[in-house]
Amino acid sequence: MLLKVRVDNFLVYSNDVELSLIADMRIKRFADNVYENMGFNVLKSVCVYGANNSGKTCLVRAINSIKNVLLGLVAEVPSNIFREDKVCSFGITFMESDRVFDYDFKYDSALSNGYKRGFVYECLKELTIDAHKNTLIKELFIRDATNGIYRFQEDDELSKVLSLVSNDNILIYTVNAAIHSQIGEYKEILRKFADSIILLDMNNIPINRTIDVLKNNEKIKEKTVELICLADLDIDDFLYYVDNSKSGAIGITNEEEAPNPREDVLKLKVAIGDMLRLTSVHKGKPVQSFSFDSTGTKKIVAIASYIIEALETGKTLVVDELDSSLHFKLTRALVALFNNDLNVRAQLIFTAHDATLLDCKKLFRKDQIWFASKDKDNEYLYSLADFTAKENGIRAETRLMDKYNAGVLGAIPEPDFISVLLNESISNGGN
Repeated sequence: MLLKVRVDNFLVYSNDVELSLIADMRIKRFADNVYENMGFNVLKSVCVYGANNSGKTCLVRAINSIKNVLLGLVAEVPSNIFREDKVCSFGITFMESDRVFDYDFKYDSALSNGYKRGFVYECLKELTIDAHKNTLIKELFIRDATNGIYRFQEDDELSKVLSLVSNDNILIYTVNAAIHSQIGEYKEILRKFADSIILLDMNNIPINRTIDVLKNNEKIKEKTVELICLADLDIDDFLYYVDNSKSGAIGITNEEEAPNPREDVLKLKVAIGDMLRLTSVHKGKPVQSFSFDSTGTKKIVAIASYIIEALETGKTLVVDELDSSLHFKLTRALVALFNNDLNVRAQLIFTAHDATLLDCKKLFRKDQIWFASKDKDNEYLYSLADFTAKENGIRAETRLMDKYNAGVLGAIPEPDFISVLLNESISNGGN
């Protein structure tokens, strides 16, 4: 589970911001929205609001960059273009295998002898909470190439190794885990956590995962179909027909295979063929989902398998613009799935523009609602829990939409398009 994300000098963020999923237990409402383990209280879902281009998608991209780094993939680590500093800083606090860790790293894209300086800093720590509710921090290793600090759990041999490794990748991929078992242990922890993160963009969500589930994954197939049908989309059933000729589905046809097709063409035909075999049943009549169902319905079909996978396996689902093309009640219902007391491990982190989700009466705790904002000088990421009843008039029963629309909570656009109408060339028909 993800507890915190820290980002500095990355894309739109010129300064450091932090998203926290550690619950504020002074908030007594909606205890089911919190998962407790090892003394840590973790939020099951978080929503991030904000104007366009305020940093919401940047936060999602930062999480994706962290995941790719932990998996040893090519990292997307562009620094803020408005600062001279080329060092991006990332950090996460996460729970894996009933242990809690802090992992921070820095990537320097400045050139040295024609090459990027690379990963110049990383530090892994383990966090525990004692009987007195104090957080204890144990440093596992630190590699600070900038300041010449190399330390590995008081292990002199490994500390020396740290000073010799290159900056091309993070430590777990540059030291032989077969020789140093502790490196192998940390590699397994970091990779396992990275694999538990699923990132999606609702404006470009792939359908292939749902297709694969319908074809090959009997374990979550039934629940995926059930979720699609329960979304109140006028769908009685949803399936993948293997034999089109017997399906009877309107719009599905069999095309004769071309002789000796190229491999790329064959893959494309398979992908298209898979998509055309997706069939929804409306009022007892099977129809081709691709040509019949709406954009919103197709998005529900696409995301359904990811939601069930996250809930079944305890993964963290990160979705950019979850409310895109979805009815507000449907979005609320999806959030409620993760907040439910039956869910103990899965998380949902998403960005949204739908102000009806600003609801602390029936849906969220105050610490589950976050805002992304920026001004001329800085970017900000802050929680609704930062607003008090005494100073801001924000209580659990407050109509948050009214407060948000009034600008009390910030992170809201204030467009002024009237000058467009006052433009003389427009008013005169361009003459």
